[in-house]
Formats: sequence, structure tokens, C-alpha cells
Amino acid sequence: MAGTILVVVEQREGKLNRVSWETLTAGQALAAETGWPLEAAVVGASVAALAREVATKKVDKVYALENAKLEPYTPDAFVGALKQWIAAKQPKLILMPHTYQVRDFVPKLATAMGRTVVSDAIGYKKEGERLLFTRQMFQGKFVADVSFASDAPWFVTFQNGAFRGDKVEAGARAAPVETVTAEVADGVIRNRPQEVFKEAKQAVDLTQAEIIVAVGRGIKEQKNIEIAKQLAEALGGELAASRPICDAGWLPMDRQIGSSGQTVAPKLYVALGISGAIQHIVGMKGARTIVAVNKDSEAPIFEIADYAVVGNLFEIVPPLIEEVKKVKAGG
Repeated sequence: MAGTILVVVEQREGKLNRVSWETLTAGQALAAETGWPLEAAVVGASVAALAREVATKKVDKVYALENAKLEPYTPDAFVGALKQWIAAKQPKLILMPHTYQVRDFVPKLATAMGRTVVSDAIGYKKEGERLLFTRQMFQGKFVADVSFASDAPWFVTFQNGAFRGDKVEAGARAAPVETVTAEVADGVIRNRPQEVFKEAKQAVDLTQAEIIVAVGRGIKEQKNIEIAKQLAEALGGELAASRPICDAGWLPMDRQIGSSGQTVAPKLYVALGISGAIQHIVGMKGARTIVAVNKDSEAPIFEIADYAVVGNLFEIVPPLIEEVKKVKAGG
């Protein structure tokens, strides 16, 4: 069952999305497991420099798929470019990060090619000659291992945090880069993109945050969120919340972490007054380091926390803020 693994990395406005490194880590692991060659592709208008950046990692080859019609992003242009190129190249397995952009175009791409997608996978395993991909079900209460019944190419998207982007292996030497003029037919683009949603007032993409301070019911009142905000600012991170806080209107919905909010995998996740319901945990358990503060020593959040602080957050957080400020000031 030999084949090629292709990772389609994502770039935004000339910068690689950091979750693409996570997907490349997954590709490297799968390549080691299967023995298949690993290649990568960057799609856009002028992406040769980004392709060279990817080529510093352990891959066999990198493609820069370029066409002026690919910027700004539209699903029609991406599908048009990728469908023709993938059909000609015939990779066995195509991996992508489970981002908003990929979720927008990959169902259309797979359908146009008569294929299916295993989406939002959190891992994989190899059983004999079969590759199985693990997906969460019922808000993370169960997991299922699924395989492809169709012919290749197979499309898989990996959940943010499923793999460690900082674990991506560098190559012994730069991989070759090939620039490909992608074919996008005239008239195929049916819409004109407006302002990117995440740039709208108050909107935030927490998947890109390296430090997150999140609050739960233990914050008691809306006015008390200020203490969490001060800690987030001191740490240089973003403020987030569990669903009850956003449902109450204390923070906007784009700050919600969990199965009905955003899935994040920051370097540091500080949970203040969050009990740790499964719906919240599935959205942040991929964090590299989890610090939980809760007065309930039996809180489920402590089961996944790297550091568990049992106590009143209103007594613990203020001195913590002062210590962080001292460290940053060199004191």
C-alpha cells in the first residue's frame, strides 16, 4: 500500500499558520510509521518564500502552488487549483490542519473528487496495512477509530493541539522546492471576500494564542473578570472563558473554549474557577502546560492539570500577578 503523504500547510497574509507545523509533525510521524515519502504544499499568490521555510523541515519535497487568483482566499479558487493538481499527482494521503479555512473548502474539494474526509482527527494508528484515524464523538465522551473505504486520495484534517508543532523535525538539508503554476479557470470564483471575520471588532482567534487565562463559574460576578484580565495582560496572553460565562454575556462568544467554542493548544493554559466539564476539557486538553486554580479539591480539571492549586482564586491570583510583573521587570 505504498503512496505519498502530502501536507497542505496553511498561510494567512504571507505568514504560515502555526497549526500547520502541528500537521507537519503528524505527517512526519505517519511517514515514519508507513515508510511513505512526505511532501508538503503551500497554496497562494506568491508563496515561494513560505515554501522554502517549510523546506527547512524534514520533508522530501515542497511545492509552491501559485496563482494570482488564490489571493485573497476563496473556496472556489482553492478547490479549482488543488483538484487539478492532486488529480495529476495522486498522493495517497492528504493532511491539513482543521482550521476555519480548511473547514470551508475541504468538503467541496473532496466531494468534487468523489472522495470523503476524516475531519477533526486527534490521532491515528496502523493496524496491519490499514490506517485508522481517531475522532471524538458526543462532545468527547467517546472516541472512534475510522478508516477509508474509498480509493485514495484520502483527506484527513487534524484537530488543533492533536500534535505538537514544536516537535516538528528539522531536515538535515533543505528539501527541494518546486514552483507550480496552479490552474484556476476564469469565472470559477463566484464571490468577493470582504474583511476577515477574526479582524472584526472584539473578535479573536484563540487558536493562535500561546498563553490563555480562562475563567469559569468560580469568578462569581462579571466585575471580577477584571482580575483574570490583569493576569492575562501580565503574562502577555489572551482572556477566555468556559461556556457559562459566555452564555451569561460576561464575555463575548468568541472567547469561549470548549466543544461549542474554540479548540486551543497554547503553551500555557491557566484555568481560574473552572470545574472542568468534559465539554470544556475537549477544547483545551491539548495545552502544553495546564495550571488550574479551584477551591474544590475534587474538581475534574485537576485530573488533567500539570499544576493544581487548591484555594480561593481571589486570594491566589493578585499576588501571582505581582510576581509575574516582578519577573518581567527583572526584579
